[in-house]
Amino acid sequence: MALRKKKVSLSLLSQVLKTVGDKLRGPLAVILSTPGEVFPFLADLPRMAVTCYEMDLYPAQRLCEELAAIGLEADVVAAADLWDLPAEFQTVVYPAPKGGERELKIDMVEQAYHVLRPRGNFIVATPFQSDQFFPRLLKKTFGRVHMPNTGDSNSILWCTREGDRARRRHEITFQVRGEEGQPSLRFLSRPGVFTYGRMDEGARALLEAVVLNPGENVLDVGCGCGTNGIMAAQRTGADSTITFVDSNLRALALTGLNAQANGLLSYKTVATVTMEGLPAKNFDVALANPPYFAHAAIAKLFIQRSRGLLKASGRFYLVTKQPKELAPMVVESFGHTDALMHRGYTILAARVAGPVQAASLFRIATEVV
Repeated sequence: MALRKKKVSLSLLSQVLKTVGDKLRGPLAVILSTPGEVFPFLADLPRMAVTCYEMDLYPAQRLCEELAAIGLEADVVAAADLWDLPAEFQTVVYPAPKGGERELKIDMVEQAYHVLRPRGNFIVATPFQSDQFFPRLLKKTFGRVHMPNTGDSNSILWCTREGDRARRRHEITFQVRGEEGQPSLRFLSRPGVFTYGRMDEGARALLEAVVLNPGENVLDVGCGCGTNGIMAAQRTGADSTITFVDSNLRALALTGLNAQANGLLSYKTVATVTMEGLPAKNFDVALANPPYFAHAAIAKLFIQRSRGLLKASGRFYLVTKQPKELAPMVVESFGHTDALMHRGYTILAARVAGPVQAASLFRIATEVV
């Protein structure tokens, strides 16, 4: 009996080359891809100018380093919005991930329209054989949509820019109750940024637990749209400086808008992957709400780098649902670490100076509960 060979599906960008390679003209842009997708695509692509767009500095830096290591050429651009790039591309290719944020996919398709030259081609590759989401979206944005048969488990859709259309920003504003006696705060959020359209419950738990004093300088690590640092400013007052750090450029752009809208007088936004370039021993408090992906690598970076940025008596706070994984990291960097359970989260707290009583690191229980 003959054994049937298992069919191996092509990567999304390789499927683009195989199915609609004749539609690829330079300059060409690739949206939010990964090295594993981009490398074989570039290796087989006819020679043309290629730009890889990223919203976050981390994947942009990784892509640059790995492109250089294997000798492939492409420009890598990180920006808050795809339409920040010049409208000069003949082709834009979007290898849409299987999961991911629905609103971000809509945003990238609509922004791609505005970086194409007239009669330029937009190509979407999806990991679904019968995709129902993108055909409707592309028809609404571009008009006519072509769906060639790939003969594979992936789907390829392509369309052409005709005419013009107004730009549309996908954004939601949410409101958060302020400190007692303080006004409510409003935050603008957009797809691709942590907790789109809502206040994160972990951040809420963190802010209800931390000790903050007037005049203290606060470091908001992995700031998202700025909720932690902006809410902290209601307690530290006008004499403090809030420094917001993130590698996501859209997040930092939103943070700047939210800081201004909520009346912050002294603040800084810093785009960085490794938290390098910040002044050492400069901050009284560091607040961290790290993501749960990347096998705790990002949380470890937040913990280790915050230690050297805090003053001699500085305090570090981290909120998590993974205390067994992260608490040893905090202990390793700071020594004695206190913990408080609140709203289903664990807030880990430590001081640079060493062991202290828990009451000096957390607000009194009647305020926290």
